Amino acid sequence: MMKRRQFLKINTAATLGLGLRFKPSQAAKTHIVTFSFDDGFKKSFIKLAEIHEQFGLKACLNIIASGHLPEFQAVDQWILPGLMGDFTLWNDLAKRGHEVMPHSWKHLNLARQDPAAAKGLISKCITYFNENLKGFNSSRAVFNFPFNSSTPELDKYALTLVRAVRTSGNGAINPFPTKETTRVLGCASHGPDLSDAWVEEKVNTFLAGPGGWMILNLHGLDDEGWGPLSTNYFTTLLDRLVAKKHLDILPTGMALQKYG
Repeated sequence: MMKRRQFLKINTAATLGLGLRFKPSQAAKTHIVTFSFDDGFKKSFIKLAEIHEQFGLKACLNIIASGHLPEFQAVDQWILPGLMGDFTLWNDLAKRGHEVMPHSWKHLNLARQDPAAAKGLISKCITYFNENLKGFNSSRAVFNFPFNSSTPELDKYALTLVRAVRTSGNGAINPFPTKETTRVLGCASHGPDLSDAWVEEKVNTFLAGPGGWMILNLHGLDDEGWGPLSTNYFTTLLDRLVAKKHLDILPTGMALQKYG
C-alpha cells in the first residue's frame, strides 16, 4: 500500500506538471492571426472550410445576408448572384464549428448611406441571422462592415446589437485581445489582383514583430472575389503557421471569446 506521504508527493507533482503544461501554452501565445473571408462564395467557402479542417482550425466566414435571395444584385464585377451560398450551407458549416458572421444585408458602403437607412440595414442583417442561422448569438457576434467602411456613429449603433465590429480602423494590427479590448477592430485588405504575395509579406512582418492581433480581410479562392488567394498558397501557408507555438490562428469572434 502506498504511504500517505508518497501519495501526496506524487499527486502534487502531477498537479504541478499539469499546470506547467497548461500555462506556458497560453502564455506563449504572443501573436494571433485572423484570416477573415468575406461575402459568401459557395465554392470558395466550402473549400476554405475543408482547408482549415485539415489543420484542426476554424474558418472565419462572413456572409452577405441576402446573397442567396432572388432579388440580390451583383456588386461590381466580383460579387455575383450565381456564386453565392445559402443558409443551408452556412448552417452546415457553422455546425462543423466554423465561424459564420454577418457582412451586411446587401453589401452597400454604409458610410455613404443616410445614417438612418444604414442603421436599418445593419438591423435587418442581424435580424435575418437571428432567424436563419442556428445557434447564432448576436451578443457574441462580429459585424463585418462592407468595404471596411463605417463611421463612429454606425460603429456605436452596431455595437448595441453585436459584440464587436470589423472595419478599416487603424490598420490590420490590433492589440492582443483582453477583457479591456476595444470592440472596434481594424483590418487590412488587398485587391483586386491575387493576394498571395501581399499576405506573405504581411504575415512575415507581423511574426517578426513584438506581437498583437492581425486581422487580414480576404475574399474568395483562386478565381472568386476581389483579391483572391490561391488554394495552394493558402494551404501551404497554414501548414507552416500551425507549427509556430507562439501563434494562434482564430476567427475574430473566437479570438475575443478565448482571450477577451
